[in-house]
Amino acid sequence: MSRFESIDVARLRWFVAVAEELHFARAAKGLNISRQRLSQTVIDLEAELGTKLFVPGAQPTQLTADGAELLEAARELIARAAAEAAAETPAAAPALRVGFVPGVTVSKWTRIWGERFPGIPLEVVALPMAEQESALRDERVDLCFVRLPIDRDGMSAIPLYREVPVVVVPKDHPISAFDQVGMADLSGEWMQDATDIDAAADAIELVAAGVGVTVVPHSIARLHARKDVVYRTVMDRADTEIALAWPAARTTDLVEEFVGVVRGRSERSSRSPATRAKSPAPQKKTPAKRPTAGKTQPKKKPAKRRGR
Repeated sequence: MSRFESIDVARLRWFVAVAEELHFARAAKGLNISRQRLSQTVIDLEAELGTKLFVPGAQPTQLTADGAELLEAARELIARAAAEAAAETPAAAPALRVGFVPGVTVSKWTRIWGERFPGIPLEVVALPMAEQESALRDERVDLCFVRLPIDRDGMSAIPLYREVPVVVVPKDHPISAFDQVGMADLSGEWMQDATDIDAAADAIELVAAGVGVTVVPHSIARLHARKDVVYRTVMDRADTEIALAWPAARTTDLVEEFVGVVRGRSERSSRSPATRAKSPAPQKKTPAKRPTAGKTQPKKKPAKRRGR
């Protein structure tokens, strides 16, 4: 990883945004910069490293093996930089720790948090899926983006989205000719077990070596994308559900604020005391003025008398 340490963290964050989205336009929008600027940054980065980070001309965008290596290293370097920055933050300052498991992209929510609460540090912690519950119960993180199911005892959880399963096969496999397949189409294949998401990279490595195929959630296939394998949607296998979870007994104001960010609530609609305190008090309506005593009222005209 030492050869990547000279790259400044800002450029690493931009690269990670593209590598996780695998779409330059969406990544640029999330970073609030132009697509041209983002593309040029990646080109400069490739020139500096002397290698291609994305497969030229691939549709959709795919990481090269060197790109996948940089992605893993960049996450560690960004996390280290965040930890060093947090260490320099005064102890009295409030902070929020948010965990996430492999395949979950959190850049959108961390960006909104930074814009809305610039004075409150947000520590983002990458966790193995095997530790998603223990990290919450041991108070290593305040909230965590998890893969369901989890033990709901004492936990609050908000389901966020589902992701389809895909089969990963060698690039020249007959399955690669199709966009979607069913499990029946894979009946004659040797299935590499990828139920342990944390070890999915090993299963995909075996597939690349020609030893069977494997089925993983879509985001995991994207995370471990490589040029010698492809993945195709599996139509008749259960989706994976991603949720935001936290211990119900530790629902603090900051936790409520982050839940609001993830749910898409605007700053003014947030229900937590922290945001309500920043909102201006509603203005009282001034009652309409009544006629002041002693003011002369207009006299009524006398009624006309009828002639006799």
